[in-house]
Amino acid sequence: MRGRAILFSEMTPAPEWEDKFNHWYDTEHIPIRVGLHGFVSAQRYRVADSLNYLAVYEMTDLAALRTAAYQAIKQNPSEETAWMLRNVTGFTRYLCEEISCAGDTAPQAIDTAVLYPVWFDVPQAHLQEFDDWYEQDHVPLLLECPQWRAVRRFDVKDGEPGRYNRLALHYLDDAAALESPARAKARATPWRERLAAQPWFKGTYGLFQRHGARQLPPL
Repeated sequence: MRGRAILFSEMTPAPEWEDKFNHWYDTEHIPIRVGLHGFVSAQRYRVADSLNYLAVYEMTDLAALRTAAYQAIKQNPSEETAWMLRNVTGFTRYLCEEISCAGDTAPQAIDTAVLYPVWFDVPQAHLQEFDDWYEQDHVPLLLECPQWRAVRRFDVKDGEPGRYNRLALHYLDDAAALESPARAKARATPWRERLAAQPWFKGTYGLFQRHGARQLPPL
């Protein structure tokens, strides 16, 4: 997985056309993209008891979004796609490049039941220390929890509506990992406490349940 890029995108349909939205996403929106050069897979998620859906597309690199084939489908959407994109709410779209991966490196490690994304906007002057803390102090302690399968970190290259430059995707077998002694330990180190005193040190968090199976390019 190391070195891949992702497209992270959320959408929220209205309750009365949620089924239509899911059918469109699963049978048109994702398949037409994962069939393109540079796309590796796509996995959908949902915030429990809500209509907030997420799709994470795995790509070899961000150049997959600059191909003529991708630009053609983006600039010439079907009638249904155009309607969906006009009517969904809660839209987010972030382009990210992977900078590290820790924990279980097996391909199935990213197919866990729970995805826990954490976003930060770190001032440039603190970026090196933040990266060192996350990878040398924070992540190793989190991974002491058996249900905390893997952590992938990304440099956020572009996106909306939030302003971030770091994203960590935490792959959990169960949301109970968030209440584990390992996480409590990771949040109580002197290094974290020193960073947490900075005014910028306030992350944005999400908690998503896997929705459906991972979609792969056609054989």
